[in-house]
Amino acid sequence: MASSPVHRFTEEEYLALEEAAEYKSEFVDGEIFAMAGASNSHLLLHSNLFLELGIRLRGGPCRVYGSDLRVKIPASKMYTYPDLSVVCGRADNVLNPAVIVEVLSPSTERYDRGRKALAYRTLESLKEYILVDQNSVLVECYSRSDHDTWTHRVYNKLDEELRIDSIGVSIPISGIYNEVQLVNCG
Repeated sequence: MASSPVHRFTEEEYLALEEAAEYKSEFVDGEIFAMAGASNSHLLLHSNLFLELGIRLRGGPCRVYGSDLRVKIPASKMYTYPDLSVVCGRADNVLNPAVIVEVLSPSTERYDRGRKALAYRTLESLKEYILVDQNSVLVECYSRSDHDTWTHRVYNKLDEELRIDSIGVSIPISGIYNEVQLVNCG
């Protein structure tokens, strides 16, 4: 029995559908994937990070944007909606995020660490990619050096501070996890 072929969309078709849609979808090499809803922990982590970054960036050249800002990744033929993006400059169909943050969910963790991470790294403007676990205190920061190599820093204690060197910001890990009910404690 033959399977029916998957319809591949053009970028133009995707953008037209997205404009009229009631929900957001990501575009990956001609395929469209609806975005799942988020847990309370995910939403609280997102809010805490947005607040902490917003306060620290106020008055400077960079702005933090939530998950409604679409990022275009030309090299991977992708459009994504990161949980948070920091953009220094214009923010339309964003091609120039300096920092991207993803709050890991059980359904998206593999994608966020794998294909999406590789795609994000093709963005020349991206200096830091941050992953935040919603079940335990664990923040991972991947930082690009001047030589296009990536270093990995892990933060897993509430008394530490996440350093985001590219934008000159430090955020207490305790502020990120403020009021979050953790599943894996210890």
